[in-house]
Amino acid sequence: MVQRRSGHVTLLDIARACGCSVSTVSIVLSEAPLSKNVAAATRERVREMARHLGYHPDAYARSLRRRRSQTIAVLAYDLSDPFCIPLVQGIQSGLKPASYLPLLMDAQTKRKLFDNYLRMILERRAEAVIVIASWIFEETNLLADIEKNKVPIVIIGRDLTEKKINSMLIDNQAGGAMAFTHLATMGHRRIAIIRGPEELLDSAPRWKGVQQAAAQAGVVIDERLVLQLPSLTDSAFGFEGGLRAARKLLAGKQSFTAVLAFDDMTALGVIRALSEAGRRVPEDCSVIGFDDVLPARVATPGITTVHQPLHEMGLQAATWVMEEIKVRQAGTQGRVRLEYAQPELLVRASTTRAAEDGKRQSQA
Repeated sequence: MVQRRSGHVTLLDIARACGCSVSTVSIVLSEAPLSKNVAAATRERVREMARHLGYHPDAYARSLRRRRSQTIAVLAYDLSDPFCIPLVQGIQSGLKPASYLPLLMDAQTKRKLFDNYLRMILERRAEAVIVIASWIFEETNLLADIEKNKVPIVIIGRDLTEKKINSMLIDNQAGGAMAFTHLATMGHRRIAIIRGPEELLDSAPRWKGVQQAAAQAGVVIDERLVLQLPSLTDSAFGFEGGLRAARKLLAGKQSFTAVLAFDDMTALGVIRALSEAGRRVPEDCSVIGFDDVLPARVATPGITTVHQPLHEMGLQAATWVMEEIKVRQAGTQGRVRLEYAQPELLVRASTTRAAEDGKRQSQA
């Protein structure tokens, strides 16, 4: 057998091994109409040799001929955040039936890395882009360049419809109100609140929803019980942030019977701190989170949370970009879309009714 020279098995390698032309091998393996003119024995020999050598078609070469990459770029702000995982899984599920390859990139909450990846997306000729970016940043000109190159783009976590970018968000205001209302209906009045980082776009509307729900329930929020998580670039964000915030609350003189955490990872940090202090959840203090990520479902106790339909949002984003690809291939322009996904309250074991006699308040 002739020793092949390249790393990947090519048509030339198969042709040399079979003693026939490259064009014959190509016709047989592509099952072109002309393959009927090739002798049956030759067809079988070519197919058997392809299997033996481990040949797979060169999608890159095919994409050059067709001027289509069959790739969808997926740029996430931070893949270490459990929030991103179900979104990515939803995107993958949506792209799989159409044989699109997701090109996954992690910006690690770094603006420079985010911009570098956008340049690579343009250079690699991705057919569409899905961006998972819910933190505040000055819109880069590279996003505009993607649109100028007629590359469909969907952004999850921001509203950039003014820039003609399809946008998908969760209704954070409704979710924040939902979380507070749940605690209020359980009889809690001394509710500690851990707000999200300033640069996260989810933080402000979620806090607004909390304030509106408090006003409707007639609950006065004690500002001394309101803390804010540090910047996304700080290691104290998430679980560590919840741990530190709860320790600070416990060290203070203000009593509280419940904690409304910005997200589930923060809630898990709060529960750790309460446990260290000998406070039981939910018997001594109720805790509610936001997102419904996997750790919240498997924790003990299970975290009451506001569910975001993350997998469905990822699936929808994939559907949007594939529809947009077809529209633009037809030479037309699709409409810019904006969707607010609706949250849902999931009650688990981390919340319960407040003690009517005020016993918990005196223990805080």
